[in-house]
Amino acid sequence: MTSTADYANLRAELDTLTTEAFRPDLAEIDRRSTLDIARTMNGEDATVPAAVAQRLPEIAAAIDATAARMARGGRLIYAGAGTAGRLGVLDASECPPTFNTDPSEVLGLIAGGPSAMVTAVEGAEDSKEFAAEDLTAIDLTDRDTVVGISASGRTPYAIGAVEHARALGALTIGLSCNAGSALAAASEHGIEIVVGPELLTGSTRLKAGTAQKLVLNMLSTITMIRLGKTYGNLMVDVRASNEKLRARSRRIVALATGATDLEIETALSMTDGEVKNAILTLLADVDGPTAARLLEASNGHLRAALEATKPH
Repeated sequence: MTSTADYANLRAELDTLTTEAFRPDLAEIDRRSTLDIARTMNGEDATVPAAVAQRLPEIAAAIDATAARMARGGRLIYAGAGTAGRLGVLDASECPPTFNTDPSEVLGLIAGGPSAMVTAVEGAEDSKEFAAEDLTAIDLTDRDTVVGISASGRTPYAIGAVEHARALGALTIGLSCNAGSALAAASEHGIEIVVGPELLTGSTRLKAGTAQKLVLNMLSTITMIRLGKTYGNLMVDVRASNEKLRARSRRIVALATGATDLEIETALSMTDGEVKNAILTLLADVDGPTAARLLEASNGHLRAALEATKPH
């Protein structure tokens, strides 16, 4: 049972957070025109990329460390509550179709479990123990990377996740939107994107959520670039699981090789629809099995596989 004193302490703590600060200049925003409110929101959102830009060295260091772990077979695991947890699950769920990762390679954990994606689970974010249990359930190892996500930087679930992971020797990253956060302090790589007070006081699904989405985009995308999941800016590991993606696969092969439609179809049929392999057969003039061997020898890096086919 939470006491009045406990609530007073929590309220005092929230009063110190930039993400919870009250904006007197917006106290009568509900009396403005819809267009004026939209302009104000848009102006607020425009400040987020600049806040991210200030933390690019920390973001890059975290990405390099993550890619090194994943290259050795480690996983990328996001852990958060509420909006932060949902953003982690979203980023993780988009990796298999975009980069052909196994669903077990990039995971999103949300306080309260999968049902919390659509329905708030009261109290789940307040437990460090729940985070440790969730990580234990997926057999966390020291090769993995755990990213705790929390706008306030004080959410027990996110802090508990990085504390448990760090104790096991896993790489830890703490992503928050307040300076001097407990989450950053608990993590090996602390990333604090200070976006300032929200348009609606304490509604961290707004600027803080946008900032977290931008950083997670960088974290997963650039890690996958480092792991050879792209060729230039082409998604050569895309999984063609529907008609749109099948058409995109053919377009990617065309952009990478300049081949004719007939050549592309032949290459894809020879490589079981694997875009990266098909490109290699066309650019290096090798057959499907040879392309597969070359890519395996180069750990999936298409540029390295192409280099291996050139006379030295």
